[in-house]
Amino acid sequence: MANPAFSEVVAEIRRFAGTAADFASLQQFCVDLIAQRLPYYNWAGFYMLDPGDENCLVLGPFHGAPTEHVRIPVTEGICGAAVAQGQTVIVEDVSADPRYLACSLETRSEIVVPIRARGKIVGEIDIDSHTLNAFNEEDRRFLEECGEVLTQFLEK
Repeated sequence: MANPAFSEVVAEIRRFAGTAADFASLQQFCVDLIAQRLPYYNWAGFYMLDPGDENCLVLGPFHGAPTEHVRIPVTEGICGAAVAQGQTVIVEDVSADPRYLACSLETRSEIVVPIRARGKIVGEIDIDSHTLNAFNEEDRRFLEECGEVLTQFLEK
């Protein structure tokens, strides 16, 4: 990865995953580290599929301003779109995307990366930025690699 911070963050997440007590502590470590090392990632959080209702995402650990969107149907928002499409979604300008569920007036762009376990989507990493066009293919690869570390943790 061209951005050295990306490689460092992934390496630290891998190290922590080796000793993490549980998935929630690994998630919190991830969002705190990402927010600390990548200042243009203004909100970082997880939405996980509700085990009792796979049609709904539930807010998990996050770093940033609180959000009213603690439950999101998979038929709504950028988060829902990532689950429905089964792939990473990058939105360069959230004001131009009718799927966007406004969480903050400051948010300008968003990237959502699905997390899989045993071949099924179980949740996602959601990142917002106050900058237009903040995310590119390198951000995608970085966050997908973070997601892979989480997948490995869930599958062990």
